[in-house]
Amino acid sequence: MNEQNSPQKQATIVSSSVAMFLVILKLIIGILSGSIAVLASAIDSILDMAVSVFNYFAIKKAEENPSEEYQYGKGKIQAIAAVIEGTIISISGVFIIYVGVNKLLEESQTTLLIPSIIAMSISIVITYFLVQYLSKVANETDNLVIKADALHYKTDLWSNAAVLVALVLVYFTKLDWIDALFGIGIGIYIIYSSYEIIVEGIGILLDRAFDTEMVRKIGEIISTHPEVTSYHWLRTRTDGTTNFVEFHMVLRPNMLLLEAHRIADEVEDEIRTLDRRKRWLITPHFDPYDDEAVNEVMIHGKKLGKLIEKDD
Repeated sequence: MNEQNSPQKQATIVSSSVAMFLVILKLIIGILSGSIAVLASAIDSILDMAVSVFNYFAIKKAEENPSEEYQYGKGKIQAIAAVIEGTIISISGVFIIYVGVNKLLEESQTTLLIPSIIAMSISIVITYFLVQYLSKVANETDNLVIKADALHYKTDLWSNAAVLVALVLVYFTKLDWIDALFGIGIGIYIIYSSYEIIVEGIGILLDRAFDTEMVRKIGEIISTHPEVTSYHWLRTRTDGTTNFVEFHMVLRPNMLLLEAHRIADEVEDEIRTLDRRKRWLITPHFDPYDDEAVNEVMIHGKKLGKLIEKDD
């Protein structure tokens, strides 16, 4: 992988640049017009820019090769970045709700409606093309940080559309509370959208297994190899960049080590075809018979012994 020009890094640079432009545009219009919805969108764009810059450095670290100190690499930095990004999104949502409630209580007026409508229209068009670009990179790379960024800007697209609707309604009805109400609604939506990002990041940090379908496919690859008698203890996890797979496979007791190694290579090569976007670290263990029950007793034996002692 060319670390200097990886699609993931380019995506964060593009999103940071777009966010910076939108910040300037929305902030100027939001302050001059007094629109809470536009100002809320500007604040969200500021956070977008900060998060995209942070994501660039997170991806840069995650793409580093394993070292003596970090022998499994630093892929989990992406999960940390996703959790931080989700948390920041939630905080921005809370702040937007707070500002909206204040406007409702103070009954302040919104001005410069036409420039605000134009600014939000431009923002929607730019954000739409950015979402399409980030979604394409996310699909090609399956990178958690880019997926989080794409989801983030997708929520921005909807919130920008809501702001535009609010401004148009205020323009025709002269009811300024609509602006504040839409701002509060956007804040709630932003908080809701951050949940998925946080959950996925935490799942990686806690070494959550692959989804059921992927685990089933891996098990099928192992079990259908003509020289594998059976398998057990299949365990999976990912750090966002590398997929980790461990399993025990039962082979003929009198098989040569060289032959067993060949079989393992064949199984590993087929597993890697399931997702060529990720690196794979596959660790097979050779067994002459199915010792799953014995291993379970060895691992859980101490815990069981303590429970028996407690009952006595």
